[in-house]
Amino acid sequence: MTAKTRRQKAALASQTGENDTLPSGNGSVKNQLEKDASPVAQDDMKENVFLFAPNLIGYSRIVLTVASLYYMPLHPRTCSLLYSVSCLLDALDGYAARYFNQSTTFGAILDMVTDRCTTACLLVFLSSAWPRWAIIFQSLISLDLASHYMHMYATLSMGGANQSHKKIDSSRSRVLYYYYHSRVVLFVCCALNELFFIGLYLLSFSSPTLSPSLLEPVADDQPSLQPGTLANSLFTSPWSAGALELARANKIDSRIPWVITAISAPVMAFKQFVNVVQIVKASKWLVEGDLANRKALRSVKKA
Repeated sequence: MTAKTRRQKAALASQTGENDTLPSGNGSVKNQLEKDASPVAQDDMKENVFLFAPNLIGYSRIVLTVASLYYMPLHPRTCSLLYSVSCLLDALDGYAARYFNQSTTFGAILDMVTDRCTTACLLVFLSSAWPRWAIIFQSLISLDLASHYMHMYATLSMGGANQSHKKIDSSRSRVLYYYYHSRVVLFVCCALNELFFIGLYLLSFSSPTLSPSLLEPVADDQPSLQPGTLANSLFTSPWSAGALELARANKIDSRIPWVITAISAPVMAFKQFVNVVQIVKASKWLVEGDLANRKALRSVKKA
């Protein structure tokens, strides 16, 4: 074989190898690159759930809540405004989740935990404002946390990891079904429940009926440092107990807080009833699971 013939065969083999590497069919490298750039591959890209719109709203609620806690001891108007905006955003994050198709388990847990902690912080302040009724506020905190935790846990363990705690079968509880099924009912109950506690908070700054020490007079023949006295010498620190009493005394008019509290009281009572139903139904659902597991275990042992 001559050198020319060998060169021709080598060129032919090289051309054939290139064609095998880049065929014109579906398995070509070019088509593979186009496939990798397809919308399906782009959908497989990792999303940052932490930066979803409803979760960003949840973070802003936390910031507003912390700010309201900062102003809570001495500035009732500022605190009430910040706290109310945080509560109203609770409805906006759900709308954003549905609008942007960004409903996530993390977002649902973030929303529920924020609600529970926000209410608990306000009730803690009310416990300090009215120590005589502290046991009632402590009971409300415990009931709220326990009912939602048990309901969430029962839903996840018995209904499945992808089951929402707001999807209630009417056969299990008609009260919870109507409570969670209607967004309007859920929003009104949660909003007026928070409004009731905001009203009580404002009354702690304005109502001598509930807090007689706010307007307790001091006789002329009494020493200036008596309980209930608003002596300037007590207020060297703006965060002292005496400064708190001074900030509360005659700070705001009590008529509007009384109206807010009276209007929202029935809804608050209904919300606590729902919490009781929720904890009872969750307990029964968990017990059903325990009995089913024990029955299955006995069957395995007999076999």
